Amino acid sequence: MPFRRWSVTREQLQIASVWKRIAAWLFDGLLTMVLAVGLYLLLAQVTGYDRHSETLDKAYTRYETEYGVSFALTQEEYESFTEEEKKNYDAAYDALIHDEEAIEAYNRVISLLLVLVSLSLLGGFLGMEFLVPLLFHDGQTIGKKIFGLGLVRIDGVRVTTVQLFVRAILGKFTVETMIPVYILIMLFFGAMGMLGVIVLGVLLLVQGILFCVNENHSQLHDLMAGTAVVDVKSQRIFADAEELLAYKTRLAEERANRAPY
Repeated sequence: MPFRRWSVTREQLQIASVWKRIAAWLFDGLLTMVLAVGLYLLLAQVTGYDRHSETLDKAYTRYETEYGVSFALTQEEYESFTEEEKKNYDAAYDALIHDEEAIEAYNRVISLLLVLVSLSLLGGFLGMEFLVPLLFHDGQTIGKKIFGLGLVRIDGVRVTTVQLFVRAILGKFTVETMIPVYILIMLFFGAMGMLGVIVLGVLLLVQGILFCVNENHSQLHDLMAGTAVVDVKSQRIFADAEELLAYKTRLAEERANRAPY
């Protein structure tokens, strides 16, 4: 029986199509978010986040009603106020920030929100992007398995546990998810200005450039881990470097046997 020649070099990797990768990413992203939301709701109950949030909301409502203002406004809207309206708003804001109970609730809400979001997303990524691929082998998430995709090192060898961790936790979770999430939270609470928007734009631009210029259309998490997403039907995945070396040696021997003397 003739020996089948699978792709083994970096240039010959059977890189999965962009549309399949997007479909698998969307499917896995949905499952990750479902798991993360479930963990978030559980942790919110355990830590009493809702209680602190309700206390803060009541303080906002009390001072907004008392002074006839709304704290949910932009800088442009504030600048459009008359001097009298500005004085009234400033008085309401001053009363709010001198309310010790409201300030304590605000600090608790901010700190707990960061912790809860971090832990819930970490749990989602650990479950769907790290533990599931360890169970399925070949770096397959549920989405990748459905769409016939796999994950390999750039030399065609099966990914290691360390590479999966780097890809899922350091790459996808820490750099590509938590940095933008932290910035968005800070923007929402007014703790960060235009700098946050610029950082988000730069991250998005870098991801787009990496996807376009990289020969494997890899994003940052794959570049960090030294991995590539392939089509499992046409890509042989070697168990280890020894198996890859044995395969290359056999190919070389076959070529030598066919060469004319």
